[in-house]
Formats: sequence, C-alpha cells, structure tokens
Amino acid sequence: MSIQSVDIVGLGALGVLYAGLLAPQLAPGQLQILADEARCLRYRKDGVYQNGQRLDLTYVSPGQAHKPADLLIFAVKYHQLPAAVELAAGEIGPDTTILSLLNGICSEDELAERFGREKVLDTVAQGMDAMKQGNQLRYTQRGQLCLGERRPGLSQGRLEAVTALFDRCGVPYLVDPDMQKRLWGKFMLNVGVNQTTAAYKTDYAGVLRPGRPRDTMIAAMREVMALAPHAGVSLTEAELQGWLRVLEPLDPAGQPSLRQDTEARRKTEVELFAGTVIRLGQQYAVPTPVNQWLFEEIAAQEQAYGARPAASAAAAD
Repeated sequence: MSIQSVDIVGLGALGVLYAGLLAPQLAPGQLQILADEARCLRYRKDGVYQNGQRLDLTYVSPGQAHKPADLLIFAVKYHQLPAAVELAAGEIGPDTTILSLLNGICSEDELAERFGREKVLDTVAQGMDAMKQGNQLRYTQRGQLCLGERRPGLSQGRLEAVTALFDRCGVPYLVDPDMQKRLWGKFMLNVGVNQTTAAYKTDYAGVLRPGRPRDTMIAAMREVMALAPHAGVSLTEAELQGWLRVLEPLDPAGQPSLRQDTEARRKTEVELFAGTVIRLGQQYAVPTPVNQWLFEEIAAQEQAYGARPAASAAAAD
C-alpha cells in the first residue's frame, strides 16, 4: 500500500499547517483541498498564507477530486464534522486511510462507524502554536502528529503507508502503541488550556504563570483524570504534569483554538470539551464543578456575541 493522493477537508489552522508541509513535497495535483464550490472560489481568489507565504494549493469540490483518495485528512471543527463527512463520502474507497485532526475523544469512533474501523488511524496533533486570522496562518512551533492503530494489525498496512509518506515529506510524527491514553491525555490538556484561556480572555502566558487561570486549568484537567478510568484509561499526576510541559515551548502570546474562536466571535467547541466532561460526570457520578463553570462562562460569551441561543447558555445537558 502506497499513498500517492491526499485530500484535506478543512482549512483551519491545522488544515493549512499540514497542507503547507505536504504540498511542496508532492507532485502537482497529488494534494487537493476538498471544499464546496463557494469556498473553492474564495480560496482561489484570496489565497491561503502560511507565515506570510502564499501556498500553491489545488482546490476541488466533490466530484472533481481524484477518486478515491489514498489518504483523507479531516481538519475541521467538531461541530462541522457531519457536513464534512457528507462532503467527502464520495472520495473514500476500500483502500482509503482516514486521519482525524479534530480535538476530543469522539471523532475517530464516529468516522469508524461510518467508514470502517480499519480505515481510521487514531491521531493526536500536539505541540503546535498555530494561529489563523482570516486567510493567514502563523506559527513558531509546528508540533507533531501522534499516530497509532486501535488494535495491532487492524489498519492492514495503512499505518506504515502514512509514516512512509510523512518520512518522504518531512512531517514530524510519533507512532504510539497506546493511542487511547494519548487521546485522553490530549483531551485533558485541551479541556484545561482551551477553555481556561477563553474564560479568562488570556493567552498561553496567562496559564503558564502562577495564578487563578493556571489553577483553574489544572483543576479542570483533574476532573478529566477522574473520569478516564471509567473509559479504561489511567492518567496519573505525573502524566498531567507532562502534558502541561507541552505548553512551555509555545509562543507565550499565542492562543489555543477555542480562545481564538471567542476572540473572533465564532461558535466554539465548548460542548466537545466541558460538555463531554459534564455528561460523563453525570453518567459516572463524578463531580465536575470546574467544567460546569467553564461551560457557563464560555456559553455566556457566545450568547453575548450571538453564536448561541440564550436558552442554552446555562447548562451542558
């Protein structure tokens, strides 16, 4: 199995970052950005920029792409996934490999249910400080993708094909034999840093120094730690501290995605983070007061700028 064609769905921060890493190393047309026709027209007209340089990308709408893609990368927000799945469904064939760069602990299972578990590699994007404003992406740390199979041998050679592509293109990656733990660990970090920076309207520097925002971030992460054993995952205090160290090399003035969303007055992924924690807490009788507060605070911000109906700003369920 060899990967010769790549489609990316979604040109947020991660979509642009990985398009910029892959496209220069592939032949023209081997990498395509799959989008609806209106977005394709806008991308062609306005361009997409990475650290000030316009990327030379090919934009196609469904039916125009190579069928099927060898590798399909979903790089959308979680609430955009259902529409992205419908957009891309016709480009997925028996040998297509699927990567999800989405936050949270749900998207791989949802994609596996639709397209088959053997096609979906568990994936975590970590260590990047990419910030996107309009059609401009800037980053100082490109991080890495952590990849693995849900069960050894399940992907039928797909993991090896993806790592061969990444070796060829110089994409940083790590193969992890315990991706469930890593997915939950990244979820723990996101629940803390994404939501805390948004709630306190701060940046990475605001949660790296001692103070109330950092205390809130860590308390929110510990609520995820308390839930993880109910999913068969053990997260230790040492691992929590390890995930906090992931933040240290990032640009102190940078912001994670949820904070970028509130600053840009967009719908956020608070349901994916605090909403998931609150629901699991109710299911397993684990108290989650910090995430309840974060949910209400961020939902109130969304309501204030019109991204959320007033009735849904008080509770996650």
